[in-house]
Amino acid sequence: MSSLSLAVRDTSTMLRRNLLHARRYPSMTLNLLLTPVILLLLFVYVFGDVMSAGMGGGADRSAYIAYVVPGILMMTIGGTTVGTAVSVSTDMTEGIMARFRTMAIHRGSVLVGHVIGSVLQSVLSVVLVGAVALAIGFRSDATALEWLAAFGLLALVSLALTWIAVGMGMVSPNAEAASNNAMPLIVLPLISSAFVPVDAMPGWFQPVAQYQPFTPAIETLRGLLLGTGIGNNGWLAVGWCLALSALGYFWSKSAFDRDPK
Repeated sequence: MSSLSLAVRDTSTMLRRNLLHARRYPSMTLNLLLTPVILLLLFVYVFGDVMSAGMGGGADRSAYIAYVVPGILMMTIGGTTVGTAVSVSTDMTEGIMARFRTMAIHRGSVLVGHVIGSVLQSVLSVVLVGAVALAIGFRSDATALEWLAAFGLLALVSLALTWIAVGMGMVSPNAEAASNNAMPLIVLPLISSAFVPVDAMPGWFQPVAQYQPFTPAIETLRGLLLGTGIGNNGWLAVGWCLALSALGYFWSKSAFDRDPK
């Protein structure tokens, strides 16, 4: 059997293991999934008219639904990857990683299995939140190609954030620390253009919202689904994703290859 075949076989085994863990312990997944759904309902039905009027669109809740859904979808991905950091940290602290190091398996399969499993869970979470958004009135006139590009962007963002979450889990001393370390993946969307336009924020705060990875990704997704201008946000979003993926990969690999203390 070739090395590639061994890598694929071991990766599929690790992926199956991680998916089984997620099925047996669904409480964290449900908690992370319910948070964006609650935020979506809260901002649409409680703040929707006020937020829409403040953005110059009049008291039009349907217009704010269209605006806020892309941001909620990105926040869903950020929240799902927190569970990945916790899962990796649990594996590191409970000794299973040390066991894997002694086994005749492809070393990269341990990490890649976590990443693929997390991306699949993120995609499923996005689909479920998107279904809720459609149920409460979100509509898009995007073409099939634009929907495909939007789905690809969501998957790419999920891949990038997952590698960062794996790195956070590898270096965290316990699951609680991993959860805390991964909080920026939930907080950053809150201070992006997810809920209000950047130019509606205080001037001193606008650079914080503008020059972070979530804002260009959200604006690109908004442009693909709603037909608004994308500008250079598309290139920025792809650049951020590639940079974060590379950073997370080498960070995770370095931590995994390091001899345990």
